[in-house]
Amino acid sequence: MTTEASPLPADETKRAAEKREERAFLEGPKSRTKEFWTVLRILKEFIRGFRALHFVGPCVTVFGSARFKEDHPYYAIARTVGRMLSEVGFTVMTGGGPGIMEAANRGAKDVGGHSVGCNIILPLEQKPNPYLDMWIQFRYFFVRKVMLIKYSYAFIVLPGGVGTMDELFEAITLIQTRKILSFPVVLMGKEYYEPLIHFLKNMVIAGTIDAADMNLLLVTDSVEEAMEHINKYAVQQFRLRLTPRPSKLLLE
Repeated sequence: MTTEASPLPADETKRAAEKREERAFLEGPKSRTKEFWTVLRILKEFIRGFRALHFVGPCVTVFGSARFKEDHPYYAIARTVGRMLSEVGFTVMTGGGPGIMEAANRGAKDVGGHSVGCNIILPLEQKPNPYLDMWIQFRYFFVRKVMLIKYSYAFIVLPGGVGTMDELFEAITLIQTRKILSFPVVLMGKEYYEPLIHFLKNMVIAGTIDAADMNLLLVTDSVEEAMEHINKYAVQQFRLRLTPRPSKLLLE
């Protein structure tokens, strides 16, 4: 049974007003009163996310395009990824939408694994896919990205567009700057990501990143190799913590 952690607003007028408010927040300074209320809304979204996701782990987050259909080879790979992650005991976390996200969540459900989505409210509404045990809606991209990273011990990145690149570079920047531990990051699709790897190597030549930064990524076409990498650099290295117990004090 799917649990809806945060339903979409029922009133379309309210939804349109919320979208305008979010745009206005990033369009420069507003009155202190408006910005104070915006901060409270953001805080509320963080708290709601923390409460909903506190007991879902340990997770591996799968990133990738929402545009690949069920008959695409990348969809099949993502489904296998989700299945194999579940078989070793991980919760599969995604952005909760269609395409690669749906495929990974579907793979988890194929073997009775735990499947979680962090969906984003967009102008062209992205609905949660049907293969989720639990999902939560976010208005703010930056809050959603915190949730996708906070609860994961590894990141698997399949082919995707600018949103996927944003998520990938958010993760490796946090690792590079030691804001989070050195969790494994796997790029699935050697041919697809070859131009990106070439671009990163040019950064090394230019001196804008260190050669050691290239070691933050594993690029592979093999799901088995990805699983071995995650086992070595997440399961064994970090000795994954036990699932925390609910707190009666917090009414959990």
